[in-house]
Amino acid sequence: MSILPQAMQAAFGSIASHLLPGSCLLCSADTSGSPLCSDCESDLPKLPANLCPQCGIETTLGEHCGACLKEPPAFTRTIAQFRYDFPVDRLIQALKYSHQLPLAAWFGHCLSRKIVAAEHDLILPLPLHPSRLQTRGFNQSTEIARTISRASGIPMNTHSLTRSRATPPQAALPLKERAQNVRGAFECSADFSGKRILLVDDVMTTGSTLRECARILKLHGATQITVVVAARALRH
Repeated sequence: MSILPQAMQAAFGSIASHLLPGSCLLCSADTSGSPLCSDCESDLPKLPANLCPQCGIETTLGEHCGACLKEPPAFTRTIAQFRYDFPVDRLIQALKYSHQLPLAAWFGHCLSRKIVAAEHDLILPLPLHPSRLQTRGFNQSTEIARTISRASGIPMNTHSLTRSRATPPQAALPLKERAQNVRGAFECSADFSGKRILLVDDVMTTGSTLRECARILKLHGATQITVVVAARALRH
């Protein structure tokens, strides 16, 4: 695991809402419009090479993990850009709670370089419940997915998959309760028979929410579901 420069951590503080446009959110250096400078970007926590190809958790040799072998999720692959660790966790929080929307486009551009457009038919962002969407004002997953769609040419659908039940935030719950918390929380109004879907979210931790969402899409005919996230949390 790479150790981030102490100067970066000290400079981060409360994330950069006071910075001028074109300033790096981590060190305040000029970025010519990008949220991060090239030096800070190169120091972001990277994922190891040996990951379960299905859920993206670290395994010894890159084989399928025990959880995916015991109870395979409805999605077949996970594409992630960064390890969910400092300062990526602060960047995600800045996007969601400080309305740093340029970060959504930046994450989307990073992820689009990992996606082969010909292998997918449709992009679906993980939906928010209307009450949370009203409070936040935007869906960060939709904003990330929008950039992926524009960069790849894969159409995006934001209306067929909905979150019908408001649930407590997953982060506030013990790991064992997260799967039950989101059970039955999503509805689908479309027939996705034969479709190869990219399911986009900002962060994957236990994967419970994405598993439930993919299960619903599978029930509505999707033949291949690939999860795409800006950051993947690993077991430390």
